[in-house]
Amino acid sequence: MRTFDLSPLFRASVGFDNLTRVFDAATRLDDAHFSYPPYNIVKAGEDAYRITFAVAGFGESDLDVQVENNTLTVRGKAGQEEDKSTYLYRGIAGRSFERKFELANHIQVSGARIENGLLHIDLKREIPEALKPRKIAIGSSTAPRSIAQAA
Repeated sequence: MRTFDLSPLFRASVGFDNLTRVFDAATRLDDAHFSYPPYNIVKAGEDAYRITFAVAGFGESDLDVQVENNTLTVRGKAGQEEDKSTYLYRGIAGRSFERKFELANHIQVSGARIENGLLHIDLKREIPEALKPRKIAIGSSTAPRSIAQAA
C-alpha cells in the first residue's frame, strides 16, 4: 500500500502543505537511485549540518551544487575522456549523477569544498530575528468602571 491519507495531520497544523509533496516524492523513488554516489549527513553543531559525497574521479569543474526553492541539487558530470586502457577490473564508478535534498525552512548552504575525493557541503540553520521566540509583556487594564461612571 503506497497511499497515505494525511488529512488528520492538517486538522492540527498550518503551513505544512508541501508535506504531501515530500511524501509523494519519497514513495516514487527506488533504492537503486540512492546507491550512487555514497554520502553521509552529519549534524556538525547546534544549527550546523554537513553532507559529504564520495566523488572519486570528479574534479571541481565536473560538479555543480545549486539551491532553488528549498531544494539542494548536486550534479556530477562524468568526464568524457578517451580512455584507451584495458581494465581488468573497474571498481571506481565514473558515471554522472544527480541528487536532490529537500531543505527545511531557514536552512542555508554556507559553503562547499572538495578535498581528497570528498565533496563537503556545509549547511546552517539561520532563523530570522522576527521568527525567534520572544516574550510578550502582559499589561493590566485600568480599574473596572461601575455602571454609574459609564453613563
